[in-house]
Amino acid sequence: MQLTDKEKRWYYLLDVLTVLGAVIIFIVPFYFMLLQSLKNSREAGLMNLRFPSDGFHFENFIKVIQAQKYMILRAFFNSVIITAGSIVTLVIICSMGGYILQRVGGRFTAGINFIILTGLMLPPAILPTIWVMSALGIYRTMFGMIIVEVALHIPFCTMLYRGYISSLPRELEEAAYVDGCTSWYMFVRIIFPLLMPVTATITALQSVGIFNDFVNPLYFLPGSKNPTVQLTLYNFMSQYESSWNLLFADVILITIPPLILFIFFNQRIVSGITAGAVKA
Repeated sequence: MQLTDKEKRWYYLLDVLTVLGAVIIFIVPFYFMLLQSLKNSREAGLMNLRFPSDGFHFENFIKVIQAQKYMILRAFFNSVIITAGSIVTLVIICSMGGYILQRVGGRFTAGINFIILTGLMLPPAILPTIWVMSALGIYRTMFGMIIVEVALHIPFCTMLYRGYISSLPRELEEAAYVDGCTSWYMFVRIIFPLLMPVTATITALQSVGIFNDFVNPLYFLPGSKNPTVQLTLYNFMSQYESSWNLLFADVILITIPPLILFIFFNQRIVSGITAGAVKA
């Protein structure tokens, strides 16, 4: 169906309005934070969009990095470890779980599906989780934090893998079995490489979410010994309560890595979710 000139103009106007809306919602706040981070303490407290009168203060970022014995560097290291460990564990567990749930029928898998769907709807229980972690001796540890992040994101990742696997033809597995492949060898060498689009989607989405997580480290990894990047802002509030330029500099430093990751994987995220949006 060919569009008329009037319809084309309306679609063009809609595209322009969408771009302008995205600029207002995303780019303007980031520009505001970046501008405040380059001002002195007095001008940053005015919270306006004027350029600094005495030049840009790039030393604000150095002060933030050196604050509290380079806490932000330790926080970046901890966040990277938690994020990487959680993503690797999620990919391994959820890819195998999604494959089993899609390919194996029966009441058992139906029950597991129900539990996973329940996990998407029910909120986490903070106090019972802390009690269990304390009993296991993993409370306030990096390993315990990874376990918490994995447990919270398993339902969503498993459903994505399950939906994507439903689009793969069963003939590939049947041919592999005929050639003498074991189930494990078949999954690792044939099925898993085909899951790269949804794996890239999960890696990008969950990396940004886990890296930017504030609430869970606040509850399950408290204290200043093992800070994460989001908790540095919470810890800096008491020291730099009136130094808005340093607070915004800290926000910029902890925002740039996930922003770059999201921009780099943007097309993969869309293609992976679309590919998995099929009838399971």
